[in-house]
Amino acid sequence: MRKGQNPAKFVKDVARPEQITVALLNYIPFLSGFYTETLDVLKVSLESMRKDAGLPFDLMIFDNGSCAEARDFLIKEKEEGRIQYLILAEKNMGKGGAWNVMLAGTPGEIVAYTDSDVLFSPHWLSRSVEILETFPNVGMVTARPFRTPPEFIESTLNWARQNATLEEGQFIPWETFLEFNLSLGQTEEENKKVYAETKDWRITFRPERSGTQSTLAPHASAGEDIVAYAGASHWQFIAYKSTLQQFLPFDMDKPMGQVRQLDKRMNDAGLLRLMVSDPLAMNLSNTLGYLRGELKDSGKGKREKGEGLARRVLELGPIKRILLALYNKIFNWYYS
Repeated sequence: MRKGQNPAKFVKDVARPEQITVALLNYIPFLSGFYTETLDVLKVSLESMRKDAGLPFDLMIFDNGSCAEARDFLIKEKEEGRIQYLILAEKNMGKGGAWNVMLAGTPGEIVAYTDSDVLFSPHWLSRSVEILETFPNVGMVTARPFRTPPEFIESTLNWARQNATLEEGQFIPWETFLEFNLSLGQTEEENKKVYAETKDWRITFRPERSGTQSTLAPHASAGEDIVAYAGASHWQFIAYKSTLQQFLPFDMDKPMGQVRQLDKRMNDAGLLRLMVSDPLAMNLSNTLGYLRGELKDSGKGKREKGEGLARRVLELGPIKRILLALYNKIFNWYYS
């Protein structure tokens, strides 16, 4: 038998979520090997995200079965009010499985998704929302220009040819292009060839009126041009929650490798995939080497001779394949 009345009945108001929810996916199974610096990377990512986003947001973090140290850090952040929504999964559901929970459950009208290794620059959020609200029929916006697979931007280019000014050329500066690809473990030499043989698509759009769904950020008014690049990526993007829900659920039978379903489905649906014109987000990967200046040094060929020789040996095709196969076996063994 109930004793008394639930005090919640007499509460006249409840907290209301911000219009934007930043949804971050985290996974740190242990703090050694590949993951040695990843908790520090997460801390830097969170600090940069909050520093000067340009718009208010709530933060949701989905932890995909991390180690105790990572979970303890996140719980402390939540208890101190720096995380508004925290989900701790018992086991790794894969990125697709986590997206099925996160992208469907964010309380905000706009979802700003990010991996846990992204370094943000001031106004990354407001600049992204400006494009989201100004261009029509936008699927997703990434806060950095870089070269993306052309098969996923066909709908964007087709729209731009008829409704905007579309230019094709080498618009992303070499330094901006290189710093991002170096963070992915690529070399400067191989990127010279890629940069020379690929191109960018710059879109200049003059809206007749401002965006129709919301008015969160100061954005282009009628008669004012706004520039974006064709392309986007699943490592960091913003989108309307109502748009993302059209493409759920995602396959979730592998821990990684299935996230391009989103890129393909948005393109197939005729939605625009766009990037801001300035580098306002940067991939840190699994170390803080970018902040230590290690990428710049490696790009200028300043490695010690012994280190350079060791890297060249490890990059040899047969050796690289053996090492990757071994890494894959260890990874699969860990999750079995």
